[in-house]
Formats: sequence, C-alpha cells, structure tokens
Amino acid sequence: MKKVDVLLGLQWGDEGKGKVVDVLTPNYDIITRFQGGPNAGHTLEFNGEKYILRSIPSGIFQGGKINIIGNGVVIDPILFKEEAVSLAANGHNIVNQLYISKKAHLIMPAHRFLDAANEAAKGTGKIGTTGKGIGPAYTDKISRNGLRTGDLLHDFDKKYTTAKLRHENMLHAMDYAYNIAELEAEWFKALEYLKNFKFIDSEHVINEFLQEGKTVLAEGAQGTMLDVDFGSYPYVTSSNTICSGCCTGLGIAPQNIGEVYGIFKAYCTRVGEGPFPTELKDETGERMCSRGHEYGSVTGRKRRCGWIDTVALRYAIMINGVTKLIMMKSDVLDTFDTIKVCIAYRINGKETARFPFEVAEVKIEPIYAEIDGWKTDMTKMKNQDEFPKEFNVYLTFLEETLGVPISIVSVGPDREQTIVR
Repeated sequence: MKKVDVLLGLQWGDEGKGKVVDVLTPNYDIITRFQGGPNAGHTLEFNGEKYILRSIPSGIFQGGKINIIGNGVVIDPILFKEEAVSLAANGHNIVNQLYISKKAHLIMPAHRFLDAANEAAKGTGKIGTTGKGIGPAYTDKISRNGLRTGDLLHDFDKKYTTAKLRHENMLHAMDYAYNIAELEAEWFKALEYLKNFKFIDSEHVINEFLQEGKTVLAEGAQGTMLDVDFGSYPYVTSSNTICSGCCTGLGIAPQNIGEVYGIFKAYCTRVGEGPFPTELKDETGERMCSRGHEYGSVTGRKRRCGWIDTVALRYAIMINGVTKLIMMKSDVLDTFDTIKVCIAYRINGKETARFPFEVAEVKIEPIYAEIDGWKTDMTKMKNQDEFPKEFNVYLTFLEETLGVPISIVSVGPDREQTIVR
C-alpha cells in the first residue's frame, strides 16, 4: 500500500506551495487539497501564463492527473465557479479531472456578512480576515450547523432555509445591516454549476487508490504558523494547516503518511494582523517586499516582510514531522550585503529557542546571526553547481540549524526556475 506525501507551508502562508506542487505533480497520480478555503491563493507561472488557484488543487495543469477537494475544505460555490470557468476558458478540461468530497462544507451567502460583522465587532482587536466567510463556515461545521456538498443530493432546500434563518437571526442580534438577495441569487446559480462535478466519498476513494498502488500528494493551504491550534492564536486561520490536518481532511490514517515536504521562503512574510517577531518596518523590509512582489494573490494585500525565523521554523518542522525542506524565493535576497537569520528570541530579558505560547502577548526581541550576502543574480541558474559560495554557506547554516536537508531551491517564479539538490 502506498503512502500519502504531504506538502505544506512552514511560515505564515504565501510560501510558494502552488509552484512546488506543480513541479512535483509529474511524480504523482492524484493531487488533493485537505483544508482551507478560497482565502488561500496558490500562484503558478509557466509558458508565459500566470494562474491563481483558490480551491482547486494545483495538479489540475498536469494532464491526466486526478485532483480531489477533500472533506476538510470549505467551498464557496461562487468563487469556485469563477475559478473553474477561467481555467476552462484557457483550455483546461477540469470537469473530468476534479472530484469533490461529499463531506466538504459549503460557504453560504450569509457567512460573508457574519464574517464582516464579527470583524467589525472586534474593533482594534481585529484578526485581519479576508472577509470571505471562511471562519463562519468552519464555525457552523464545528457547531454542527453546516451544509455539505453531499447535501445537494438530499433535501437541500429545506436544509438551506433552516441555515439561512439561523444566520439572519444572528445578524439581527448583532444589529448588522445586510442585503442577501443579489448574492444569494448568484450563489444558487453557482450551485447548479458545481453539480457538473463528481461528488465522491473521498475517504473511501483515496484509500482505495492507495491500496491500488496509486501515488497521492496532499497540498496544504496557508501555513503552519496560521494553524488554529498551534499558530499565533488568535491571529490564525480556522482550520488545521499542519500535517495532522491531512489525516482529518482526507480520511487517511497517520501510518499512511509518507514524505512531508516543508516549504519556506528564504526570508519571511505575513499578511494581515498578528505577531511577527522578525518584521522589518524599514527600507530593508520595503526592499524585500518590492523584490519579492509581496502582495496577496487573492486579496492584493501588501505582505509584511522580515528576516527568516528559525525559531518558528524549528517549531513548524517538529509539529509536522518534516522530512524534506524546500526553500523558495532565494533570488529575492540576491542584492543584500548581509543576510540575517533569527536563531533565538529574547523575552523579558531571557533568551529562548522555543516558540512561546504568549507570542501574541509579549514583546519578542529576535537574536540574529549574520551571513555575508551572495550579491549574484541567481534567476538564470540551472543547477546547484552554479550557486555562489556565500549562498552555499547560507544553505548549510540553515540545514544545520533546522536539522533537515533542503532538497529543492527556487530561484524564480517559473516552474523552470527550480533546482533539485
């Protein structure tokens, strides 16, 4: 029986997972998404084209691959339709390639208003939600009030009416003004489009594929430090972004997890609110942002930038059981004289190498090691033999600090700008 390999982000999301999945998919028969919603945009660039995937697995561009949206994902039918129609217009016949779990929950029209109302109620303590209704959809799931794609096959109108009434009562109680009619009409049209796809008992199908010897890659969304349990709570997403989320989001046993690929940037970014120990609010941070084009692929929001944080990375590697590391956007640091690496924190005068519970409550002073920059354009490099000496020093330092080999290095956004070591 084959095992499921897992690919996930180790920082605060936006690590470049979409590109890596696209690079790795030739080695797999099935690509899956196991958590998250359309707030996560995976960007892929090849053949002069740029694509942003929000709900659909990144293996959709590899002909003949089966792609599965797992039960741990929440789906907005409107945004799903936009994404699927755009892919179809570019010649990608996804109806025959994409399966959807019957147990995946639906983002309902009122969820967007509830998202906005909840955020407004927080005032200065806002989380920085994307406002797409993902949090309220997961809230309904946990409180046993959600709707699933499989419900489209079983007395759906009655179930939706009950859910809508509950949502409207909540919005009235919060004294939040809303107009659901136009959004609701569009939502029902999108539901009809969604029905063109095959709804499956994904846990059975995936395990049967494994029994048949098929190879499966599970694609995570967001990043480890946004995990609802182990991230920088409360400034997190609403799902489990870590490796164990693959088990609950697909219905596979822990013993059936194989390689765990951990993706990280050569520096660090975060979008929205929340703690960010190595954030740079100066010219250096602006330079990283500009060179890395650090704007959200879905929201367009500017990302905060800072030096790499190995305290948080070691924590993420431990939680996920990472077996191989993949470093993205190495080329963004090509012009820096000195590269800094956070190797520990100082909190209330005490040094620690542990990621603290109080990350959102205390002032953290990062402790840095400094490494000479390579001052070389790496974007045209094709193999590791071309790496500058200083870059190899950076790689070795990170591998020794993190305790896991860096097996892939990305030196640009295109799938061809990927070097396997």
